Amino acid sequence: MANEARLDSRGRRRIIAALFGAAVGLPFGVRAEATAEPEKDTLAAEILDKADRIRFPLESFEVDVAVTSLSDGKQTDSRLYKVLSRGNDNTIVQVLEPASERGQAMLMRGRDLWIFMPSVSQPVRLSLSQRLTGQVANGDIARANFSGDYTPRLLRTEAVDGDEHYVLELAAVDRGVTYSRVLYWVRKSNFHPHKAEFYSLSGRLLKTCRYEEFKTLAGRVRPTRLVLRDALRAGDESVMEYSAMKLRDLPARMFSKDYLQRL
Repeated sequence: MANEARLDSRGRRRIIAALFGAAVGLPFGVRAEATAEPEKDTLAAEILDKADRIRFPLESFEVDVAVTSLSDGKQTDSRLYKVLSRGNDNTIVQVLEPASERGQAMLMRGRDLWIFMPSVSQPVRLSLSQRLTGQVANGDIARANFSGDYTPRLLRTEAVDGDEHYVLELAAVDRGVTYSRVLYWVRKSNFHPHKAEFYSLSGRLLKTCRYEEFKTLAGRVRPTRLVLRDALRAGDESVMEYSAMKLRDLPARMFSKDYLQRL
């Protein structure tokens, strides 16, 4: 009788759970899936963080970034920048070339971005998603990492060129970041970023990015060449090439409008 009572009690609990699930529109047994989801999100965050550490140092650093834009294989623009980065929220981007724009600089604090021009007395506010040159947005060069700007979710693993890759979906934490949504492929064996797809708020694919030519920079193997291709206009692309990266002590006082105006 005691066993039957326990079975009846267990059965009643299962019926109640099933009725509750039906009432809120969830299938019976969804609880087990829900408990597994936080583990998946934690793994996605770990993958994203490791890929970020591959792309850029955790410490303060400087790096030269050459940007070449092409249309149908013909060069349309060429620029050179020096980037000074202190964490993911403090960046100075100085224009080195062309000579006509030398002296211009961008300052990023948090997600606030300004451009300083010698001919204008006050800095001008910019958005991270605004185009800088070619296929390169301001955030592509001023923002070092994806972590903090996006909430990652692990979609699947996928074989690319014979190597297993994690495929992450990155959802923007707010509208102030560069892109609304990113699909990101990260090699499973070493967490090297492989490619990314960038989407607008409406879900339209804007451009793609390939991470290429992994070389040692600042003591670690990193992608030194990024190829960004316009998804709307075939043949339009920009190539970002990183060089002369080195760790550097950058005091917080550098990353202020007063400091940039003195420069």
